[in-house]
Amino acid sequence: MSDSRRTAPLAGVVACLLVIGALAAPYAMTDARTVGLYYESGVVNPLIAGLLAVVSTVVFAAGYRRRTDPALAAGVTLTFGLFIVVLTVAWALTIPESLMRQFEVVEASLPEHRWALAVVTVTVPATAAWYARSLGLL
Repeated sequence: MSDSRRTAPLAGVVACLLVIGALAAPYAMTDARTVGLYYESGVVNPLIAGLLAVVSTVVFAAGYRRRTDPALAAGVTLTFGLFIVVLTVAWALTIPESLMRQFEVVEASLPEHRWALAVVTVTVPATAAWYARSLGLL
């Protein structure tokens, strides 16, 4: 039990870094103007989820180092993780298909990126739930 209390927040940090990396990946694929249009085309900009992932990284690390109450860290990261997923999925579902066809011309892997990002974001609340369960909160 105590081992998962230490492993879960570390896995959470890794999950948050994966989300941040997935959000940064399009910048390596194409120019910044295209990525800006891509991220702004949905109902909400997924970079807000990236900001929540950065904050969640800090909270996971604080819980791991016991600089904050682990139960509080687990609850905050679970809440932020759910918001990250909701924001990203809402964005992915509301990008116009006509725009996605234009992105296919510019960068073939960009249309699949939105779904890969949505899958990666699920790891944040999953690790936060694992953390909360290891603390006996769930």
